[in-house]
Amino acid sequence: MPTETCPTCGRPTDAHDRHIRFQLPTPLYDLPDWEQLPGLWMSHQTPTESVMLQADGFGAFVRALLPVQLEGGHKLTYGVWVGVHPDQLQQAFAVWWDDSPAYLDLRLDGRLANRIDPWDLLGVPVVATVLDQDTTPVCTSSDDPLLTRVLAETWPHDEALP
Repeated sequence: MPTETCPTCGRPTDAHDRHIRFQLPTPLYDLPDWEQLPGLWMSHQTPTESVMLQADGFGAFVRALLPVQLEGGHKLTYGVWVGVHPDQLQQAFAVWWDDSPAYLDLRLDGRLANRIDPWDLLGVPVVATVLDQDTTPVCTSSDDPLLTRVLAETWPHDEALP
């Protein structure tokens, strides 16, 4: 069966409207023995399943979604890690699985802990907020001019698709 191609960029259409989930924050991913880190805690069995993690010497991290709008109504959604203060991790842990409205008030101020190509946004400030009771917090704003553009603008396929 032939693969459909995008009339805008010529790539296969299955390269569009994707969810790309980072396994670990970049600083941990770069370590060959990250599983042996002292004080490593994950909210679930594996980092891919986890929505929170912490490692001594590296910090606390919470999952968030980073949406990138593409021309033609397409969208890439990155499942990123946001580095947060340990108090924010505790706050997120207290309300994450709670069906109360407290989860809707969750606001995470941190730093993007994954390198997003082609923008190389590792370490830039980001705010993630809960937009829907049933979804992961979403990166909604930043003091960084480039991340602000990434979140607000519609991107040509050739610039944004990995």
